[in-house]
Amino acid sequence: MFGEADVEQRMAAAGAFGAPLQNIINAYIYGDVWERPGLPNDVRSLVMLGITAASNKPAEFRVHAKGALANGCTKAQVQDVLLLVAMYCGVPAAIETTRIAAEVFGETSAADPAAKP
Repeated sequence: MFGEADVEQRMAAAGAFGAPLQNIINAYIYGDVWERPGLPNDVRSLVMLGITAASNKPAEFRVHAKGALANGCTKAQVQDVLLLVAMYCGVPAAIETTRIAAEVFGETSAADPAAKP
């Protein structure tokens, strides 16, 4: 989904201590689960955005928002997922992730003070 360079960067960032976990992530999540034929990758990306937003995992949300963009998800699709998160999981679950999605989709920048809620 992210390419070989990104996998190498994640492995380096994990270091020796985190390497076993990163190997499991690479093999099982991105290898086995993401390669299953039941869902196209854009749908998987939208599901992951909902899960990471609802479970208050903004760092993982950012990773999957970039993946969603790479997988062809539209800004409108991501916005609709975050509106569902807001309605079913609570507005606080959608506030930061909406800001992150706006950054990823080029609506704002991290340095833009207006981007902060």
